[in-house]
Amino acid sequence: MFKKHKLQKEFDHRLIDLLEKKKREWDEQKHLLRLSYEPQDELQYRTLMAKSKYLFLLKEARKRNISIKGL
Repeated sequence: MFKKHKLQKEFDHRLIDLLEKKKREWDEQKHLLRLSYEPQDELQYRTLMAKSKYLFLLKEARKRNISIKGL
C-alpha cells in the first residue's frame, strides 16, 4: 500500500510539472499570435494544440483530484 501511495504521489508531481510546462507553452503561443500582424495557419494551429494539451492535462489533474496547494 505504501509503495502505491508513493508512486501515485510521484506521478502527481510529474503531472503538475508537465501542466506548468504546457501552460507556459500555451502562453508563449498566445503571445506570438498577439504580436503577429497576419497570423499564419501554422501559428494558429500551434496555439490551438498548446491549448488542447494544457486543457487535457488540467482535466486529468481534476479527475485525479490533484491540488497544487496539497503537494
